[in-house]
Amino acid sequence: MSSAANSSQRQAVVLLSGGLDSMVVAGLAQEAGYAINALTIDYNQRHRRELDAARAIAERIGAVRHVVLPLDLSRFGGSALTADIDVPKQGVGADIPVTYVPARNLVFLSLTLAWAEALGVRDIFIGVNALDYSGYPDCRPEFIAGFQDLARLATKAGAEGDEWRIHAPLQFLGKAEIAAEAHRLELDAGLSWSCYDPQPDGSACGLCDSCRLRREGFAKAGLVDPTRYAA
Repeated sequence: MSSAANSSQRQAVVLLSGGLDSMVVAGLAQEAGYAINALTIDYNQRHRRELDAARAIAERIGAVRHVVLPLDLSRFGGSALTADIDVPKQGVGADIPVTYVPARNLVFLSLTLAWAEALGVRDIFIGVNALDYSGYPDCRPEFIAGFQDLARLATKAGAEGDEWRIHAPLQFLGKAEIAAEAHRLELDAGLSWSCYDPQPDGSACGLCDSCRLRREGFAKAGLVDPTRYAA
């Protein structure tokens, strides 16, 4: 795909983590006619393999711009993804897991909003999913709706009457439906990375919540998961 946007083409900023969800969201935005400006946050997460995935996805979809922004949240800690805390491997539970990064999506969306306003872009896409990740408060529909209201109040663009649109097209989809969307969009799911605890040999652990949800999703969709798992 071409990496140059037509001057008349609508543009969007896509929060691109490198995971399956964000890849599918980028594909859906592109299918809807948007040129993609991709923002990836390098927050010194332990699953840094997803940063390579984000770069590969941005290149494959022909992003107009791709910014990898450093933001060292390990200085705060408070999560198994940013501190020396074991990643849970016992299965997906009902409570908010220790892999929750405090206010992560609020921080990330704020940065996405700032870049979008600087670019003159008013459409933002994020791959939050309320069904598989209902334990995370910052993945819920109420959060997305609230942030859209906040964007209007907190920006010069909003004060001048511009309409902000926060798109979360995967919000009510299960992982099987998301895997099916990746297949329908002809995206290479092998470029994406989901594991919270990459192994020394480069494989995914296969046991963390994210691996379990991904594997189950592909299986339910009747699709082959190209990820190499250690377990």
